[in-house]
Amino acid sequence: MRERGATTSMLRRALAVTTVAAISLLGVAETASAHQSGPVKGWTQIDHTTVANAISGEGIATVYPLGAAPYIYYRAGGIITQPLKDEGWGHVGDADSRNGYLFDAYQNTKDNPATNKMFLVTTPSGQGFEYPHTLLPEEPAVNANASVTVSPDGQWMVGNTLQQLQELFVYPTPILNPKAPKPGENLPMTGRIKLDRPIRDAQGCDFVSSTRLLCSTSDPTNDLFPTTSQILQIDLAHPLRGTDTNARVTSLGQVPMLSTCTGGYTTEGIDYDVNTGLLRVEVVPPSPCNVNTDVYTFRRG
Repeated sequence: MRERGATTSMLRRALAVTTVAAISLLGVAETASAHQSGPVKGWTQIDHTTVANAISGEGIATVYPLGAAPYIYYRAGGIITQPLKDEGWGHVGDADSRNGYLFDAYQNTKDNPATNKMFLVTTPSGQGFEYPHTLLPEEPAVNANASVTVSPDGQWMVGNTLQQLQELFVYPTPILNPKAPKPGENLPMTGRIKLDRPIRDAQGCDFVSSTRLLCSTSDPTNDLFPTTSQILQIDLAHPLRGTDTNARVTSLGQVPMLSTCTGGYTTEGIDYDVNTGLLRVEVVPPSPCNVNTDVYTFRRG
């Protein structure tokens, strides 16, 4: 396994900064006053906090490092390391974590049209490994890597593009799945989640169980579902096996949109903490309130 030696120390420093910020902000979230909005079917909002948009404006994930306290991992364009920018990876999407590993989705912003995308895996020790993927004809080049989530068994990654689409894309999880290639080699797509109806602008998805994902969208219209900016429930016909599977899409309602500023909202990442059962969704409020990202926390019921 080849390590990206040039960026390992930078990745560690960036991870440390994010971790410290996340732990302190997690404490804020515990004491913030809860308020209601919604409704989101099947979920009750129990908390709301804000995080500086400069570190949280793209994604969120709960990390359980081995032998250490859990923390919330935020992603934003401003914390992309310079070596990654130099390689052309100028945008990062919603992240995920499994077994203490971090998985980030990077978009090629150098080439037009883009011909590839990249998943960056950071190990619990802070080592970073790149896994590029050459785009297939069915993968739109525009905003080709909006998010990544890893199945509960750790074997399969699911990615998507930020457009209208009727399928999500499945890849073997780097490092955790022996079918994945070595770092630096092309990561193959092995299957698709074929949706029974189209979805638009899914900014993030996360597994709730082996057969269910929740996705947050910034869809600005209500032609596909009754509301804009939906939280979507995607029920798989069976757990992922690395091949195609069908899925049913249901809208649970609109993400919270509460602000003293008026204008457009942008939904970003979504995270389900399997250990606590808490669901978190990021919403960026209108300008000038968009210096902070709103993080809404939900519990089942």
